[in-house]
Amino acid sequence: MTIVEPPDPLFLGCPAPQRTRFSGYALRVIVGAGLSALTTLSFTARAEAPVPKNVPLKWQLTWSDEFNGTSGSSPDPGKWTFDQGGDGNGNHELQSYTIRPANVQQKAGNLVITAAKEDYTGADRIPRSYTSARIKTHGLFSQAYGRFEARVQLPLGKGIWPAFWMLGNDIDTVGWPKCGEIDIFENIGEARISHSTLHGPGYSGAKAISAKYALTFGKRVNTAFHLYALEWAPNDIKFFLDDRLVVERTPADLPPGTKWVYDHPFFVLLNLAVGGDWPGNPNGTTVFPQRMLVDYVRVYRRSDSGTGTRSHHP
Repeated sequence: MTIVEPPDPLFLGCPAPQRTRFSGYALRVIVGAGLSALTTLSFTARAEAPVPKNVPLKWQLTWSDEFNGTSGSSPDPGKWTFDQGGDGNGNHELQSYTIRPANVQQKAGNLVITAAKEDYTGADRIPRSYTSARIKTHGLFSQAYGRFEARVQLPLGKGIWPAFWMLGNDIDTVGWPKCGEIDIFENIGEARISHSTLHGPGYSGAKAISAKYALTFGKRVNTAFHLYALEWAPNDIKFFLDDRLVVERTPADLPPGTKWVYDHPFFVLLNLAVGGDWPGNPNGTTVFPQRMLVDYVRVYRRSDSGTGTRSHHP
């Protein structure tokens, strides 16, 4: 299989970088039915925190979507499935997710997820005032360990909530949050801020382990593509934005008595939500439609050690 090395400097197995320090608090609505928005302890990573310089490891591409299909076509059904209707997560979001090209399509080499303001009754037969899309690889592709990355240009506005995230592929049997959730990035209308979060049993909701990262002055999430990435090894997770380390997480970061559940395959999700307890609802300043552009999603595993495992269901 082709050996692919992601952009430098991005490494696994490097000495642990210096931890970020407390800088404040941020609202983070949990993803779980029947649970409400709570205040989550958050960290801010310094925008200029350097990535450790070490010998880069080689990576092997295991799965990708470059979104080079015919303009107007749906995402590859061999790689993605759709959620439809409401969010189903107790976040009090306002959109109805659809499979329509008006909300999700390939165009000019990108995946385009569009949030629109319109009256629409979706698959759950509940009328709502906004539409959007959420796609996932559940049942088609999942992997434990490796590098997961997406190059994305975000929308921006009050009540607009794009995300690139992962859920444990055992969610149908053990439920959330026991399955684990890794939010590679979320944005809640902040032009320079990205949030990266872990959710698991005993540290979800108010106890979620979250970090926020500030782009260098002059850079914005909505005016250019940025590379959002996760490097995941046994007992170690590193989040990156472009070539900068956001934060590193290990079992030592968990609250006492809780379990590290990032030891099995996870699947990938992309979505653009509207409203919800964390970002709040759109207001008179929010312009519609809002569009999230995804250049590609790529997944790698380490080619030198074989520690990565892959679960690929045809």
